[in-house]
Amino acid sequence: MFISHNTKSLFGFISKQNRMMKELHDHGKTIEEIKQVLRRIPIHPRVIPAIKSAHALGCELRIVSDANTLFIETIIEHLGIGEFFSEINTNPGLVDEQGRLIVSPYHDFTKSSHGCSRCPPNMCKGLIIDRIQASLTKEGKTSKMIYLGDGAGDYCPSLGLKAEDYMMPRKNFPVWDLISQNPMLVKATVRDWTDGEDMERILMEIINEIMSSEEGEENDKMLSSENCKISVGIVHEPIQVPLNLVK
Repeated sequence: MFISHNTKSLFGFISKQNRMMKELHDHGKTIEEIKQVLRRIPIHPRVIPAIKSAHALGCELRIVSDANTLFIETIIEHLGIGEFFSEINTNPGLVDEQGRLIVSPYHDFTKSSHGCSRCPPNMCKGLIIDRIQASLTKEGKTSKMIYLGDGAGDYCPSLGLKAEDYMMPRKNFPVWDLISQNPMLVKATVRDWTDGEDMERILMEIINEIMSSEEGEENDKMLSSENCKISVGIVHEPIQVPLNLVK
């Protein structure tokens, strides 16, 4: 993920994705061949069990990514985990009549700016989290949020989390570095992680902490999925299709 600041090109990562897709198309690579590469992207073996466990405990899972819909949907369909996510927030990716993937910005900066100086013009994840929080409040839900991220673009939403929320930055990645510069700016409890196994363990610890707390607040009710009012955001670096596709 690119570092967000005011001097970034207005087209930034979106332009990079479209140039890459054009180059692949010009070399005769099809969308199906691109999908085959995406399906081969390695994933830590404990990530999928963590997602399934969180969902089984009643957590509402959402994806926020600066990749695109074709990449994300291809991967989660291949992994068989699409049913566990209630929402996918990413840049729209549509295949045109020539069979080339065209990626558009999540926030259409050609019409108006999202107004956040920390984030790239095409997506402010902080605004997405604000919308989710507002929606939960409007519905009368007292959901706590667990936000997992690793890129610089995940710093903005971390600043908007509440004291009862949790931020899980990947250690020694851009968002962890930014938070470490001034940890007091993040109100949420910060729990860092290093790999899929570590992420699963910490995520389950947090969910159990929240459920135990809610159990006490609700007159020692039995733990069940109905009592787990947690929103989990799965966030990651933009997915790159290896350029060795071009031969």
